[in-house]
Amino acid sequence: MAITVLRSTLGLCTVSSSSNLRQQRTSSPKHRLTSVKSVTSTTPPPSRGVQRRRKNNDENGATAGKVVENPYAKVEAARSDLRKSLSDFLEEARDFVGDGGGQPRWFSPLECGAQAQGSPLLLFVPGIDGTGLGLIRHHKKLGEVFDIWCLHIPVSDRTPAEDLVKLIEKTVKSEYHRFPNRPIYLVGESIGACLALDVAARNPNIDLSLILVNPATHVNNFISQPLSGMLNVLPDGIPTLLEDIFSVKQGDPLTGMLEALSTEFFSQPMGGVGGGMLRDILAVSTNLPTLGRMLPKDTLLWKLEMLKSAIASVNSHIYSVRAETLILLSGRDQWLLNEKDIDIYSRTLPKCIVRKLDENGQFPLLEDGVNLATIIKCTSFYRRGKSHDHITDYIMPTTYELKQQVDDDRLVVASTSPVMLSTLEDGTIVRSLEGLPSEGPVLYVGYHMLLGFDLVPMVTQIMKERNIHLRGLAHPMFFINPQDSIVDMKMFDKYKMMGGVPVSNFSIYKLLRVKAHVLLYPGGVREALHRKGEEYKLFWPERSEFVRVASKFGAKIVPFGVVGVDDICEIVLDSNDQRKIPILKDFMEMATNIAGNIREGDESELGNQDICLPAILPKVPGRFYYYFGKPIETAGKEKELKDKEKAHELYLQVKSEVEQCVAYLKMKRESDPYRHLLPRMLYQATHGWSSEIPTFDL
Repeated sequence: MAITVLRSTLGLCTVSSSSNLRQQRTSSPKHRLTSVKSVTSTTPPPSRGVQRRRKNNDENGATAGKVVENPYAKVEAARSDLRKSLSDFLEEARDFVGDGGGQPRWFSPLECGAQAQGSPLLLFVPGIDGTGLGLIRHHKKLGEVFDIWCLHIPVSDRTPAEDLVKLIEKTVKSEYHRFPNRPIYLVGESIGACLALDVAARNPNIDLSLILVNPATHVNNFISQPLSGMLNVLPDGIPTLLEDIFSVKQGDPLTGMLEALSTEFFSQPMGGVGGGMLRDILAVSTNLPTLGRMLPKDTLLWKLEMLKSAIASVNSHIYSVRAETLILLSGRDQWLLNEKDIDIYSRTLPKCIVRKLDENGQFPLLEDGVNLATIIKCTSFYRRGKSHDHITDYIMPTTYELKQQVDDDRLVVASTSPVMLSTLEDGTIVRSLEGLPSEGPVLYVGYHMLLGFDLVPMVTQIMKERNIHLRGLAHPMFFINPQDSIVDMKMFDKYKMMGGVPVSNFSIYKLLRVKAHVLLYPGGVREALHRKGEEYKLFWPERSEFVRVASKFGAKIVPFGVVGVDDICEIVLDSNDQRKIPILKDFMEMATNIAGNIREGDESELGNQDICLPAILPKVPGRFYYYFGKPIETAGKEKELKDKEKAHELYLQVKSEVEQCVAYLKMKRESDPYRHLLPRMLYQATHGWSSEIPTFDL
């Protein structure tokens, strides 16, 4: 096949097949290969290495995407996270390890070619394997939001660590010069993380974000010294010996059988650690020669020496790093990781987040249960500009991520059988969400149940039934990543995944400006962490905080009420009780200091709110009830509502309607024959478990 050389504005060289590029993109797996030096030093991987030209991104940021179809429509069909596997990695690595050598060079997988304009650049620096395929399970999802380049280091290459750092640095400087407003992500695995840190230390003034996966902080001599000794006495030609001893040449009957078994296991849903381990064993067994060629004896010895020099180099100037950093730390990697070193890194590196992957081992990016795109979303680590913007940098959850949320919340929804009512324009109350406005901007203002139990069914049902994605305003403590957190911050992942935004007047302004559907609880933490005897009492601030912002954009205000928390649990220890217990008092004060005060200056009790999780005693689940009142129009009233008294009148009207919604539900639920769990279970047992359970007469 003819090969055409296309030159980009970088002075880099892109090798491309002369065949149709659109056809190439639909054939997987295929890669684009870009040399960082010269075309003569670039040898593209055969067969799968069909190439295409990289499209340049606009440097001026990104456009916000809109939901065209209901993402919940396919949730039930999304049985698994359909990503590539270890078997795919080994199969594609077969071509890379036989590419004829040459110098290190960048390539970009074709399946990463669908990113939006203004997407940041992501440079992947591989670990000890050097293939650059370490992100193969993540190419598709990351490729939607990043422009991905992967570094390929040929098996026979002996470029020292210092020169690899210079090579990466050259690319970083070149891309920064082209697009100075576009952030550059460096993703490094093990030894690649050391190289990425080195580049960041040498370039503190370039806008970099580091993602370090199991960064190599030390070499365990207890393992490395015997390994080096064993390698030195092994004969050369191990790949050939493996083929001869185990008869695992391509095309042999044993290879065919193993491949068939591997394909069969990958096509079947196999839960648990055992299923994943068996698939990996089959994949490795099928590709033993590939592993031998990927890390032959001399290459492995070279990598061990390079690893030592890279670790020494980065530890010597770690204090020069200014880039924000996300460290992914496996719980079962004991060879190159030292948790004490990671603790030092987390305290030394500015804006450092450490995310522990307790169930993962040496190569987490190739293991089940790790989705790098999801982790980036949940840590608010994605940005298109100088800093993360919770509105413009938000990425909608995928179908599989939505399925995970639905599965996590299924027990709460099933046990509380939510009843949702809304009000039509003529004032008619209906048992559906038909009365909610379809077009934004809309501001939903309501009562917050204990511990925010009301959020789970409401957000899900509104998206299912009306294809409306609520952007909830949440306490800023959900978005911080303290080094010494007293709780596991992963518990707040779902709020960030589903579009939560730190509450502030400016956040309301920005969301309504883009015609979003915004969820606001004026009572905030005070209502969600209320005390004994305070069920269904509103704790709203005296000031009308949201009315004038809503009127500026002509937003509809939808008041709503929720009841039912008193039917699922009872508070046994509230904040007043916990203040009397020294250890709980200290815990409460520590949590309050970490969370911060968003109403500083407010002389009421809202300005001095303690962060205290009440101890609760579960009950046999009752039922949740939601009532959305008639939307209140603010369009055309901006001038009128600039008057503080008029704005306050509307504020009190909204508060009164929320109280009326709560009172209506408390009264009507008394006549619901299916308020309690047993009658609901009997009804579904006779009418089908998916049937809608009746409620009180409207």
